[in-house]
Amino acid sequence: MDSTVVKITKKGQATIPKHLRVKHRFKDRAIVVETREGVLLKPFPDISEEKGSLKKLFGKKTAREIIEQEREEDKRKEQDLELK
Repeated sequence: MDSTVVKITKKGQATIPKHLRVKHRFKDRAIVVETREGVLLKPFPDISEEKGSLKKLFGKKTAREIIEQEREEDKRKEQDLELK
């Protein structure tokens, strides 16, 4: 595995090194996944390669289920912030 230190700007932006963007086929979008170890960046699937299907990415969940899950997570985070 490759490790590289990158600078994070005041706006929270970081540049993925070119050799990693090329190797992992990053284009203009990335998926950000929170993990126990930190943050994982995954290349956003190319729709033309996936033939319109994101099932590999989201499993058997429907778009509605994913949106509802994210809304519940947002509510939980807001409540946690209010308690602080």
